[in-house]
Amino acid sequence: MNIQVQCCGIVLLLVFFWFYGQQKRLQLNAGTAFFNTLAVALFSVSMDALSIFVICNMDVFPVLFVKAICKTYLASLVCLALCTVYYICTDIYSDRVTYTKITRCNVIISLITIPLIYFLPIYFYCDVTAREVYTYGASVLTAYISAIIYLIINLFLLMHKKSVIREDRRKAMMFWMTIWIGAAVIQFFNNELLIVGYASAIGIMVLYIKLENPEMNLDKRTGFFNQAALSQYMKQLSDREKHFSVLVMVLEYSFYKENSSESETAAEMEMIQYISGVPGTMAFKSSGDEVVLLYEKKEDAEQGLDILKKRFERGWGRDESMFMRPFWIYLPDSGLIKDVTDISYLIKHVRQNSKELTDNGFLRIDEKMVQEMYHTREMEQVIFSAIDKNWITVYYQPIYSTEEKRFTSAEALVRITDGDGNVVPPYDFVWVAEKNGMMLRLGEIIFEKVCQFISKTNPQQYGIRYIEVNLSAIQCAYEPLADNYIAIMKKYGVRPDFINLEITETATLGAKKAVMANMHKLIDYGVSFSLDDFGTGQSNLNYIVDMPVDIVKFDRTMIRSYFENGKAKYVMDAAMHMIHGMQLKIVAEGIETKEQFEIMEALGISYIQGYYFSKPIPEQAFVEFIRNHKDMTVHSQTGE
Repeated sequence: MNIQVQCCGIVLLLVFFWFYGQQKRLQLNAGTAFFNTLAVALFSVSMDALSIFVICNMDVFPVLFVKAICKTYLASLVCLALCTVYYICTDIYSDRVTYTKITRCNVIISLITIPLIYFLPIYFYCDVTAREVYTYGASVLTAYISAIIYLIINLFLLMHKKSVIREDRRKAMMFWMTIWIGAAVIQFFNNELLIVGYASAIGIMVLYIKLENPEMNLDKRTGFFNQAALSQYMKQLSDREKHFSVLVMVLEYSFYKENSSESETAAEMEMIQYISGVPGTMAFKSSGDEVVLLYEKKEDAEQGLDILKKRFERGWGRDESMFMRPFWIYLPDSGLIKDVTDISYLIKHVRQNSKELTDNGFLRIDEKMVQEMYHTREMEQVIFSAIDKNWITVYYQPIYSTEEKRFTSAEALVRITDGDGNVVPPYDFVWVAEKNGMMLRLGEIIFEKVCQFISKTNPQQYGIRYIEVNLSAIQCAYEPLADNYIAIMKKYGVRPDFINLEITETATLGAKKAVMANMHKLIDYGVSFSLDDFGTGQSNLNYIVDMPVDIVKFDRTMIRSYFENGKAKYVMDAAMHMIHGMQLKIVAEGIETKEQFEIMEALGISYIQGYYFSKPIPEQAFVEFIRNHKDMTVHSQTGE
């Protein structure tokens, strides 16, 4: 007899059942379906072994009892196959309507099949000498046909819906089905080999090791659930259309470091245990300095926030000597966002852009912040698409020389279009590109387009002596910048004195060494520099003294203040006097009227830029403009 094989399967399943029950686990749909499958598999293999035992001892047990045991085993096979369908469907059908329909169909099949198994006849064969024990008859055939139907359904789902199943899960399930089908085929042709139950135990083992080990959802250091578990659980709540609250604890002093002292470790463990014990709290270890606390009830979240904030006012450890001051980010209702997968991005966004977080240590996310996040994300996609599909263009705004009475330079300004061909305002995307690091690639594309334009049109023939190109702070601090820009200029045969790079004071914040190295390398090559946005509250005269710039650009807000605020005139007059004393040129931006132009000219401003002459215009329009105004003086200017 093969009862030894069944006993091995029972022992194997009992081990997994015990481990699964002892471990901390998240109540995920897939985990619940696996636990049910594990329990039914254990029952099925046990009934398989029991059926062999009672058949071999039919002289001891009543025939009706033996039939009942054997038919219960057959029914358990059907139930096990049904459980596998449910397990697979938890991965495939997230919406409750479809899942419910699938469930009803399978229940109907089971309600028809299982009574038939008990109603139809069953027969036994037992040859102790040949060690052959098996059952046959209409009851057995019904059970096998039903199980085969479920297996076919499983295989169909795994193949037809593979795009919505994670590859590792699909492979593990396919392996399980293959083992089960192979064992069934072998047993069908070799009645003495009763291995189907053991094969199901092997399949369960594979699923446990590959997919359902609860430790896979745990952070080893803290014992909290990990980021992968957080994503799965939030998706599950969303699929059930359940709103939840999220409280993020940001510890700049990270309790995840590996070199903690003994006292620090004790304090950390105390804190972890305390957080885990707050009512209604599910704790997840997210990024390096974040713990995400999830609450299914808003009132639990409000209470938990109050409890934790008060507890962190005291120290941790045996003598409460270790103090930690976390930042708190609170999303009161997941219904504020469109998709739960956006929560991680939302947390990252508010951490980067919310001053309240550093000022107060607490930030409550509201609808306005969520909309800002989505706008930022939309702009990121626009920038990615623009880079990928070459939707980036450069506009040029002419700059007038008050000394020569003509246009001698221009500022290059980036413009990108969206999928509908609409021009996206620079203030919408430039700050996004600077925040997420895309400005490095975007800036290089702009510079190359400027060099292409210079090489193609030779604007020098129309009196243009140089083109100004903006550099963001992140570009200035990028060490290979100078070498890359020199290579681009060489590629298009552009003289370095035809390029003037505009920088701001923020470029040197935290990276002055790299900025200065780039500037000196480019200056040695022949490129000149301007200080942009003077008067915005960032630039100051000490900065002008330190930086090797030839031109200072007065920001339009400073120009506007000069005409609207009497005190601002004295500030600007003093600044101009000192800048002229350093033999530097000044550009006045944002000049819009003839009166403004004449006043700036009278003050000795070297260059004028603004709508009084021209707004930023595309390449061809710019070429036409400077061609038509090559010999123009201000007295013939129409103010276009």
